[in-house]
Amino acid sequence: MTGRSFVSVRQGVKSIADHWTRSARALKKEDQHYGEKLVELAKKHSSEAFVACDDPLEAAIFSVLVEMLKHQDQIESHAREDVDR
Repeated sequence: MTGRSFVSVRQGVKSIADHWTRSARALKKEDQHYGEKLVELAKKHSSEAFVACDDPLEAAIFSVLVEMLKHQDQIESHAREDVDR
């Protein structure tokens, strides 16, 4: 009996991250760091985010967006602290 090949969401995100790594290298030198950071952020929530997502691209983007929002909150928190001083 031949089974279907099935790529898990985790494997799919790894594949997307590999593609994004190659894309980051193709960017202008000054932009490559940002592409590499996106790859890092996409893999950040590998276990938590991927359980609820069926689509690897959705899981990768969800992970990136969570990290971006966390970073935004940190910036806003520091700005509030500066105002309170």
